[in-house]
Amino acid sequence: MKFLRGKKEAVDSGEFGYLDAEAVYFDSACQSLRPQPVIDALTEYYKEFNSCGERVKYAWGRKVDERIEDTRGAVLKLLKMSPRKYFVSFTLNTTYGVNLVLSQLKEGVVKKVVTTDIEHNSVGLATIAFAKKHGVEREVIARKDDGSIDLKKANFKDALVVVNAVSNIDGRVLKNLHEVVDRVRKGGGVVVLDAAQAMAHSRGVIERCEADVVVFSAHKMYAPSLGVMVVGRGLLEKIDLGFVGGGMVDDAWEDDYKLSYTNDEHIHTVFEPGLQAFGEIVALGEAIRWLKKTEKTQVVELKRLSKKLFDFLKSKKGVVLVNKEANAVISFYHKKIDGHLLAAGMSSKGIMARSGYFCCHYYLDHVKKYPPLVRFSLGYHTREEDVDRAIEALEKVLN
Repeated sequence: MKFLRGKKEAVDSGEFGYLDAEAVYFDSACQSLRPQPVIDALTEYYKEFNSCGERVKYAWGRKVDERIEDTRGAVLKLLKMSPRKYFVSFTLNTTYGVNLVLSQLKEGVVKKVVTTDIEHNSVGLATIAFAKKHGVEREVIARKDDGSIDLKKANFKDALVVVNAVSNIDGRVLKNLHEVVDRVRKGGGVVVLDAAQAMAHSRGVIERCEADVVVFSAHKMYAPSLGVMVVGRGLLEKIDLGFVGGGMVDDAWEDDYKLSYTNDEHIHTVFEPGLQAFGEIVALGEAIRWLKKTEKTQVVELKRLSKKLFDFLKSKKGVVLVNKEANAVISFYHKKIDGHLLAAGMSSKGIMARSGYFCCHYYLDHVKKYPPLVRFSLGYHTREEDVDRAIEALEKVLN
């Protein structure tokens, strides 16, 4: 089906058919585009049962409750994690979820903080703040080129370990994630996993993960803007709740209150103060269904298109790739052309790519001392002609 946007005819690309024919989007690592079924699901909520959840008894509210619980179950099923061990809470985004956990860990639960050099600021800043607040050591481990952590050099005993599963710089995967988590848990520590970049195209690395908390952003996996927390039930004994409010309380008196999460049916409310983004949660459920269906046919194509763009960049004189291998996130710089100027030059030809340090200032600017980079991040909306147009634009700009 074809749609019109302004005076330009949109490209016929199935579930992304609303896109303008001139629009070539390469910033999925920031937020993915949404397929039509997800947009329709969000619209359906607003038009047909726009109601609060867990608060009302009328029909619209009951439908919201049903759909929200379906989404919670779909998240656990997608990650192959047991509802007996884990529950799902919804929040604003990955950054908010990480801070929500770290800001409420009990004093003395951990003796130090460990993270890695290629972390997003959402992890970097939160772990710095935690270390300062609790007066504990903070250790930054260098990740290997293949994304793994050298376990021979790592000491995770009684540590809070906060790491990403996949880097937003170059798609590097924490290949020994399960060994890391096992080591931390055996050492009496706590693992908080940033899975924001893993959920769309590298989810296998975190399936059946035994981390204490897995946090990710739905808007990076073809869903609306939303944060998701998959929380191990055992973590709650290490939490001292201080961020509380409506939606998580059974009763309140003049100077005390009774929280709902002690009832297993409402355990998710422990990290859900206030009114939730019900429409976005409903649409996340649709995004999960769409993603599982799409992966069956599009994974190989996405890899092929990523390699085509990677191989082109690798062949160009003056281009320095950050990536060691091709994947859906490709970062580079040119020895003589500023990254922001490159991005602006491509933008003038309808190519939307990110430039700068991608919220990874410590590693890219201060450790590696790179100039501002350019990043292409592909998605299931990416077509052959998108890559061809990017190559054509780069040829002109670089020359």
